[in-house]
Amino acid sequence: MASQTSERKNDHLNLVMNQNVNFQEKTNGFEKYDFVHDAVTNVDLDAIDLSTNFFDKKISLPFMISSMTGGTEKATEINAKLAEVANKLNIPIGIGSQRQALENNAHHESYKIIRKNAAGVPVLANIGASEISNNFNMTHLEKIIDLVEADGLIVHLNPLQELLQKEGKPFFKNLTENLRKVTETITLPVIVKEVGAGISKKAAKTLLDCGVKGIDVAGAGGTSWAGIEVLRNGKIKSEFWDWGLPTAYCLRKVGKLKSKYNFTLIASGGINNGFEIAKALALGADVTASAKMLLKTLINEGIESVIDLITGWFETVKKIMFLTGAQTLDEFDKSRLILKKDLY
Repeated sequence: MASQTSERKNDHLNLVMNQNVNFQEKTNGFEKYDFVHDAVTNVDLDAIDLSTNFFDKKISLPFMISSMTGGTEKATEINAKLAEVANKLNIPIGIGSQRQALENNAHHESYKIIRKNAAGVPVLANIGASEISNNFNMTHLEKIIDLVEADGLIVHLNPLQELLQKEGKPFFKNLTENLRKVTETITLPVIVKEVGAGISKKAAKTLLDCGVKGIDVAGAGGTSWAGIEVLRNGKIKSEFWDWGLPTAYCLRKVGKLKSKYNFTLIASGGINNGFEIAKALALGADVTASAKMLLKTLINEGIESVIDLITGWFETVKKIMFLTGAQTLDEFDKSRLILKKDLY
């Protein structure tokens, strides 16, 4: 019989694939920006190099496949295919929450398959802040890291989801204290990500002071995990459905901390095309990430379509760099952007 965690993960997959679980009114904020056209660009389009460093590994694109799923039979096939995409494109891949792997070994293959199919790229283990806060156990963390031969650990923040989830544990009192213990103990970089409600500058500073090496803002504007839990509860609306900070806002604010802290800034939250990736990079992201569109494309069209989708996004990024006069990713900064309100 499937565990409660496995059943919940199946619910999540089914809702993401079959229901509209996007934010209803709030956007990711990228539509507020436009690019500054450079009519005298000196960029060599064919010489643009999008490769970058992701902690200690070189990746071919500033992009990662966001954590999605694991812990179910269906997840094994999905993760196998996503890992193949990551390996072919030489980009990092996050694993879905590994809470289920700590409950029993029934679906360990759904996690292990990622490293099997993506031997040469960064693979990131994943555990929730609730586990860090309530059931802190270094042995458990070592287990999930070893299970996938991880290059880093993601701790996902989901206080809103835990609050609305019928099985949720909205108790985070010991989070920062235990998070500091984690960063001081394990040798791998720790990345903290939200799941769609965003990370403020204040929250990011707290995390960085705990020793975190990467922050994925995962802002509002894409999938609403509040909405998913609302639907799981048999309702169709909630005043919390659109709760959160837009992705563009989070990038702009959290990016200011780079002058004091050395960390990798990851942009996710409703990123679904090359223009949004380009705007995220210009706003200070080191790496961008996406999940739902990749998942839907994978299930409906297959591996090659996902590869073509991501490749197409970054061909668009190169064209935007050419048109804004940026030869390198380092040159491609916020000076390439203008608020649309300032155009008229």
